[in-house]
Amino acid sequence: MEILVAENLFQDKTLLTQDHLRALTDALDSGAFVQVRRMLNHLPAPTIAHLLESSPIKTREVLWKMVEKDNEGEVLNYLNFDIQTDILNKLSPEEVASITEGLDTDDIADILQNLPEKVIYGVLHAMDAQDRNRLVAVLSYPEDSAGGLLNTDTITVRRSHTLDVVLRYLRRHDEIPEMTDNILVVDRDDILLGILPLRKLLVSDPDQTVEDVMITDFKAIPVAMDQKEVAHLFEQMDWISAPVVDEAGKLLGRITIDDIVDVIREESDHSIKSMAGLGAAEDTFAPVLRTARHRAVWLGINLITAFVASAVISQFSATIDKVVALAVLMSIVASMGGIAGNQTQTMIIRSMALGQIGSTNSMWLMKREIAVATINSLLWGFVAAAVTVWWFNDMTLGYIFAAAMVINLMTAALSGVFLPLALRSINIDPALAGGVILTTITDVTGFLSFLGLASFFY
Repeated sequence: MEILVAENLFQDKTLLTQDHLRALTDALDSGAFVQVRRMLNHLPAPTIAHLLESSPIKTREVLWKMVEKDNEGEVLNYLNFDIQTDILNKLSPEEVASITEGLDTDDIADILQNLPEKVIYGVLHAMDAQDRNRLVAVLSYPEDSAGGLLNTDTITVRRSHTLDVVLRYLRRHDEIPEMTDNILVVDRDDILLGILPLRKLLVSDPDQTVEDVMITDFKAIPVAMDQKEVAHLFEQMDWISAPVVDEAGKLLGRITIDDIVDVIREESDHSIKSMAGLGAAEDTFAPVLRTARHRAVWLGINLITAFVASAVISQFSATIDKVVALAVLMSIVASMGGIAGNQTQTMIIRSMALGQIGSTNSMWLMKREIAVATINSLLWGFVAAAVTVWWFNDMTLGYIFAAAMVINLMTAALSGVFLPLALRSINIDPALAGGVILTTITDVTGFLSFLGLASFFY
């Protein structure tokens, strides 16, 4: 009865993955492996991949073995990098070539690019000549460029053909490539001349030529363009697909919206996890030692910066001993600076990712953040001073607290703008390194200004 309920649960594809996972786990615990296999392979590949990513390692290994061979490539394509690597490292090059057979060229390239060269050569050797040549062409481009995203599966026509000829040519195919919204028009040397939208092809007079209907005022994507810029273009132009050309204008392939969605998702994951010092593709259920190793580096860096802040505090130990209230209040100054700095830095990093910040507007942003910091520091400095005077009955301490608050919030605002821009200029990821550096700056400035002023006045 329990198994029948679980199978019925899997019929409703609108249910949450956790419900699927719970049903799978119950079925596995009962030992009903045949039913589990049937339930698992009834799901679409993205859902199977999500289930694998949501499972502990031992359960994941059992589930992967139950995925049908014909479906392994599609499921593998939707898994994150860490899990892909774990699975592929256990397979021979011939098995990898067999699993990836039938996938789009760009998807195969994504899967292979992070594997050892020896394995890549083995996989290429196991492929037929046509697939190998297509894959080599994509692998020759940087992974984060338009070339790394392109798919060579395109439909091209000549401008002298009539639309009737084009329609008859299309009917000869069992199906056209997914995400095909335009037919690409090229000359004999494969130079891209224009695009023929399907929406125009289907409603135009069949006796017209391609040249009469095609669009020549369009943007082709240079093969060397960074994938972030490609994503921005897709967003701005509402594209479903776009042709990719080399420097001479020769058509190399096309990029489709599904690949751009992957880029956007990866960039989002990268930004969120980098702020915590984590890898963008880190497996939630990775082994303990691997997870500990990944996190240890930034914990160590943070420890060093914490010692720097502590060293600043130690220089004022005599003052703290005399005025015990300083020990109570000094963490508040550092905390306020850290929050203000992170607010600014997060906004700047996001704007940089969207391509909204450059040399023309960075100074304006700097002035805007200084103005914002001035208002907030005066407001909350006054509030903090009032509370301090009421709490400790010490007017001087209230002035010191307010002044330190203003200094640290102003420093935080400047650092929040300047740090991401400076790190980007030296090719360091601001999301990865900015948080640790910013925290150090606000802590040191907060402690130094508050305790320094206290030492002077007391």
